[in-house]
Amino acid sequence: MNENSLCTKTHEYVLELGNGKYETGITDYAIGQLGDIVFIELPEVGSEFVKNEVFATVESVKAASEIYMPVSGKITEINEEVVNSPELLNDDGYENKWLIKFDSDADQLEFADLMDYSDYKEELE
Repeated sequence: MNENSLCTKTHEYVLELGNGKYETGITDYAIGQLGDIVFIELPEVGSEFVKNEVFATVESVKAASEIYMPVSGKITEINEEVVNSPELLNDDGYENKWLIKFDSDADQLEFADLMDYSDYKEELE
C-alpha cells in the first residue's frame, strides 16, 4: 500500500497500476485491527466481481472478515505467497501485501466514494 492508494470505508485499498490494471488488499489499519492473520481465502483467477461484492475472506485469531471489491473487475492474479503464508501480512517489513490484481473498466462513478490515502488516515484519527 502506498500514498497513491485509494481506500474504502471498509478498509480495502486499490492502487492503479496503469492500463486498466489495479491491485487491492486490506489497509495496514485493518491488519492491525484483525490481529494475527492465520488464513486467507482468495478467488480464482478469471473470477469477476462487482463493486462492494465480497471477493475474499481473512481470518485472524480474533475474527473472520469479509473483504469487498473496491471497484468492479476481473481477477488476473492472486497473491499465492500470502495464501500459503497468511502471517506475512502481519510482518511490517513485508512489501507484497496485495491480495489480488485485476483488470477494470469501471467508470469514474465507481471511484467517487473512494478516499485518498491521506483522507483515509485522517478519518481514522
